[in-house]
Amino acid sequence: MYIHHAGYRVILVFFLIAVALMVLFHQVSAIPRPVALVLDSALVILCLLVLWFFRIPERPFHAQPNEITAVSDGKVVLVEEVDEPEVIGGKAIKICVFLSIFDVHAQWAPIGGTLESFKYHPGQYLVAWHPKSSTLNERTTFAQRTPSGLVVWRQIAGAVARRIRWFVEEGQNVEHAQECGFILFGSRIDIYLPLGSEILVEPGDRVVARGTVMARLPEVH
Repeated sequence: MYIHHAGYRVILVFFLIAVALMVLFHQVSAIPRPVALVLDSALVILCLLVLWFFRIPERPFHAQPNEITAVSDGKVVLVEEVDEPEVIGGKAIKICVFLSIFDVHAQWAPIGGTLESFKYHPGQYLVAWHPKSSTLNERTTFAQRTPSGLVVWRQIAGAVARRIRWFVEEGQNVEHAQECGFILFGSRIDIYLPLGSEILVEPGDRVVARGTVMARLPEVH
C-alpha cells in the first residue's frame, strides 16, 4: 500500500495546520494540559484518517478482455437502462456506484481501449446520490472504444468532493485497469455499457476497483 500523489499537498497542509494548533494548545495558559493532550490526540487521529483516505492498496488484476471491472470502490446504487445522449446517442445500461469517504478514491479503467473522447464539465456540488448530480455536478466523461461499442464512464463530484483529477488524455490507448483519476472525498461513478451486456451486479452490492467484475460485454460476431 502507498499514498497517492494527489494527496501530497492536502496532507502537507493538513499536517502543518495540525502542528500549529498543537503548539498553540500548549502555549495558551487557559487550556489545561490534560485538555491540550486530548486535543493533540484528536488531531493525530484526524491526520491518520487523512493518510488513510489517500491510501492505494496493492490489488491483483485477473479480468478477461471483455469483462468490465469496477472503476472505483463503493456501493452499487442503481442499475437501469437509460438514454445517454451526450456520447452514445441512444440507449445504454447505466450502473451507478457511490463512494463513501472511507472508500479508496482512485479510479481505474473498466476495460482496455482507446480513449475516444474525454471532457471535463464544471458544475454544481449536489450530494452524490441526487438524481440530477449526473448532469448538474462537476464531472468528467471518459469514452473508451471497444469491439462491442463505446463504454462511457464518469467521475462525479459530490457535496464534499470538489477536486477531480484525471491522468489520461483523449486519443490515448488505455489499458484495462490502468489508473485514470482520483476524486477527493465523497463522490460517485456512473458507467454506461452497450445494450446486451451481461450485468453481474445489482443495487446494494459492494464492489472493489480492479477486482470486481461488474459486467461482460456482448460478443461481436
